[in-house]
Amino acid sequence: MVIDIECDIPTRETYEPELESLATQGNAGMANYLNVFGPKWAAEAGMSPEEFEEAKRTEDPVKLRLKITERRMERAMSEADFVAMLKEAGVSKACIGTGRAASLEHTCALAAKYPDLFIPWARISPHEGVDGVRRLERAVKELGLRGLEASTFRERLYANDKKYYPLYTKCVELGIPVRIYTTMNYASDRAMDLGRPIYLDEVARDFPELVIIAGLAGWPWVPELVGLARRHRSVYIDFAAHRPKYLAQPGSGFEMLLQFGNTLLQDRILFASSWMTLGMPMKDIIAETEALPLKDSVRPKWMYRNAAGLLKEG
Repeated sequence: MVIDIECDIPTRETYEPELESLATQGNAGMANYLNVFGPKWAAEAGMSPEEFEEAKRTEDPVKLRLKITERRMERAMSEADFVAMLKEAGVSKACIGTGRAASLEHTCALAAKYPDLFIPWARISPHEGVDGVRRLERAVKELGLRGLEASTFRERLYANDKKYYPLYTKCVELGIPVRIYTTMNYASDRAMDLGRPIYLDEVARDFPELVIIAGLAGWPWVPELVGLARRHRSVYIDFAAHRPKYLAQPGSGFEMLLQFGNTLLQDRILFASSWMTLGMPMKDIIAETEALPLKDSVRPKWMYRNAAGLLKEG
């Protein structure tokens, strides 16, 4: 059994917001992600390594990312194939809307279509103000939304920015968790530390009833995040977008997460694949996670028990 806290949606609908953003806003800083994840995205788009490197050298990065995204959209997975892939990999529950996602409405509709598999979350911008808070409440009460995704680096706000506080307050009122982007980002047009764990400390102090998932494991500030989780029992950690087999390698920066995740924090580590970002099959990500040097009693906690308790899934 596996519960995935960040399961990317691979259908055509997830590419539409990205295409609109690239076409209308440009966003050269986000185009820098081509330098990190570009080869995998290009391969998914059917580009050879040579074609991709030549395009990087000669084309505008925003236009190149737009072209790759359009090609990936043409090759997008169907809903049926997505469901089949998850079942083949042994995923029993998948949180959608936490990573790559389409609109709130599409995410909730997909979850309603496959209620035994999908758990819908949504990213609602704090810049929407009271409208965003109302949209969150309607989504929970009318569409079955189960959690809020706070993407600090996309919003260009730190987690403790007071613009987020009305959303946090509503999460407490509705009894849903918030998953907060907690790691560095590669967008060259904004601060690197928008996802630094230290900014969650004030949030946890101001909202002691709020369940917080620190997404993406806090690298390169992993010891800081471990300290935060030891300090606040309401803080959970997932390691989405980091290839699992590297977590246990000396010098990776994750040594403290493995140590405490196997001991004092064993009840608050969550599996999260971010499989499209990694460009890996889900089953391979699961296999690498299960191969980590964890105690036999701890491994099932990481893979599903901790998430099942947090999400009240049996």
